[in-house]
Amino acid sequence: MTVDTAAAVHRSTHNGRVYFFCSPRCLEKFRAGPDSWLSSAKGPSPGPESAPSDKPGRPLAAAGIDFTCPMHPEIRQQGPGICPKCGMALGPAAGVGGDDAEEADMGRRFRISLALTVPVFLLAMADMAPSGPHGLTAGKAAPWIQLALTTPVVLWAGRPFFARAWVSLVRRHLNMFTLISLGLGAAYAYSVVAALLPGLFPPSFQTHEGRVPVYFEAAAVITTLVLLGQLLEIRARGKTSGALRALLALAPKTARRLDEAGEGHDIPLDQVVTGDRLRVRPGEKIPVDGVVLDGTSAVDESMITGESIPVEKHPGHRVTGGTLNVHGGLLIRAERVGRDTLLAQIVQRVAEAQRSRAPIQRLADRVSSLFVPSVAGVAAVTFLLWGAWGPEPRLAHALVNAVAVLIIACPCALGLATPMSIMVGTGRGARAGILIKNAEALEVLEKVDTLVLDKTGTLTEGKPRVLALRTAEGFGEGELLRLAAGLEQASEHPLAGAVVAAALDKGQRPGRVEKVQAVPGRGLTGRVEGRSLILGNAGFLGEKGIAVGGLAAAAEEMRRDGLTVLYAAVDGRAAGLLGAADALKVSTADAVAALKREGLRLVMLTGDTRGTAEAVARSLGIEEVIAEVRPDEKGEVLRQLIKKGRIVAMAGDGANDAPALALAHVGIAMGTGTDVAIQSAGITLVKGDLRGIVRARRLSRSTMRNIRQNLIFAFAYNLLGVPIAAGVLYPVFGLLLSPMIAAAAMTFSSVSVITNALRLRKTPL
Repeated sequence: MTVDTAAAVHRSTHNGRVYFFCSPRCLEKFRAGPDSWLSSAKGPSPGPESAPSDKPGRPLAAAGIDFTCPMHPEIRQQGPGICPKCGMALGPAAGVGGDDAEEADMGRRFRISLALTVPVFLLAMADMAPSGPHGLTAGKAAPWIQLALTTPVVLWAGRPFFARAWVSLVRRHLNMFTLISLGLGAAYAYSVVAALLPGLFPPSFQTHEGRVPVYFEAAAVITTLVLLGQLLEIRARGKTSGALRALLALAPKTARRLDEAGEGHDIPLDQVVTGDRLRVRPGEKIPVDGVVLDGTSAVDESMITGESIPVEKHPGHRVTGGTLNVHGGLLIRAERVGRDTLLAQIVQRVAEAQRSRAPIQRLADRVSSLFVPSVAGVAAVTFLLWGAWGPEPRLAHALVNAVAVLIIACPCALGLATPMSIMVGTGRGARAGILIKNAEALEVLEKVDTLVLDKTGTLTEGKPRVLALRTAEGFGEGELLRLAAGLEQASEHPLAGAVVAAALDKGQRPGRVEKVQAVPGRGLTGRVEGRSLILGNAGFLGEKGIAVGGLAAAAEEMRRDGLTVLYAAVDGRAAGLLGAADALKVSTADAVAALKREGLRLVMLTGDTRGTAEAVARSLGIEEVIAEVRPDEKGEVLRQLIKKGRIVAMAGDGANDAPALALAHVGIAMGTGTDVAIQSAGITLVKGDLRGIVRARRLSRSTMRNIRQNLIFAFAYNLLGVPIAAGVLYPVFGLLLSPMIAAAAMTFSSVSVITNALRLRKTPL
């Protein structure tokens, strides 16, 4: 055993496999990113050539990482295992980096099982050949050979199925492995007794030649086909995490840090700390989130935002870890590292969404809870009917058809129908810059008929500028700006920064402020340079008993021009007006037009004055405007819309939008907004581009259509397959379904559901 004391990672080898055991600190490093965990676990940090492979993390299997079931995400445990409800192998809760031991084990069992099954199947076919020259038929010798070959297939290769079936019985959660084991065990046990003690069977079990038929080939072929199905399913499920692996692969393994002398040194990514100066050369990936200190370049942000056109970056611009520096060198200052980077948060958000359950899953859950007992009952009835009224040998036919019913019924396809589509759909959204917080938001989005839009920071850049200034008699422009900036420097409102910036541009240093009080949705009061100052709307000044006089006409003119008007009063007297405008985002007009083509009812909801809000709405073609709304009133507006029967989505970016985002059927946050807004929303648009809502709607429709296709197939498969296996076509067409064909059909059902879900990876958005 070796021990890394720095990260408290213990590594040991047992039976040829490597196991890692972590302390809490080690787990923190893993949550910061699998690459940083691997570098700690392997000892000294590797260089670029020796960096650990990004193949799904073989060593994480024993590292104490949470594992969960794709069909039952409420099942969680430390390390890999078997789901006690459905019997499926658990996968890593983070979506990537799991243990590939199950795939290797199933592959080994399948290959050995196939090698033994082929001769068993050939002997069964030879059993129908005529007698040889010495009177010895293949059928007389074949049962003993088939028994010898089939026994390791069923008891060794098929052992995982019986183990999972036993767990299902002990836990009282019957599943597909319960049915498989019942059918497989019945066929094998019957054949063993028939081969060793044929005299125990009554004439009704014997053929016309007086022999008791055996079904070793059915038991062997069923085992092999189920193993093949499990192997294909494991590999297909691994592809559903492709989006997460692609996101994790974006992070470079090293960063080039500059020391105090300006010399660059390559260091492992997990050693970068906030404040480090990092050099990013052309063609390299940006290591962490930061701000450009020097240099000009174009950065490809397509994997984060979905936009293929590189974005120009200059000093002062922010850059995102994992994006590609196309040309030109950059010097950046690290601001967010480890699990605080946008890339790490995206990976975490996608992994959580993939584990969530959509409301449509409840239907499949209700059916699955009754499915296995119902199938067992159908199999029992099938055995009784064929045993009583079937053709000779009756009991042999009864056994074969009952086994076929048990084998063909696969609740796994029904259970996988929804979670597989959700996993692939949320991954597809992440690659397009659309982060889905939970499956419910993805399901409901396609039903939304009303979209409520915040103005500042959602429709606009959220960076207003003071474009007009009007003073009352006795006040100068410089004096008004200095006093207003002094009061606004204590505020977090978007207009506050614009006022402070305007004062600095005019060479006015903001005055000293004290006793500041903010009235949400109304304005500010305080003392600046010893003078009483009020900033806000006309109603706020009216509440204070201050008449705006001749400034009202000037304010109305500013509002008609689309400016937001801020009144100022000094020592109880109106002092002037400041008119600010927030430029529309470049993409807003196209986004609004596309949303209207989607048939959505658009509502602008803002705290701005009605004149300013209506001017912006007219320029965009938005017909419904609700203005002069305080932050605490936004939730009430949404409640009224919901009360009218509307399915409402709310798009916003500020902390004051958080309650409304949480109240809406679907909250949509701008990735450029506040953390509290992002946490309150079900969907986040990484780039803050409203066109992402159109793409999210397309993704929602495609995902839900895919889920419905899966459910229809799963239901139809069982509704048709079980009766056919029971023999309903025999009286009319003389057709019976071999248990081997039933096993092949069962394998096809699960794999087809996963394959259909994987089509979402190429859905155009």
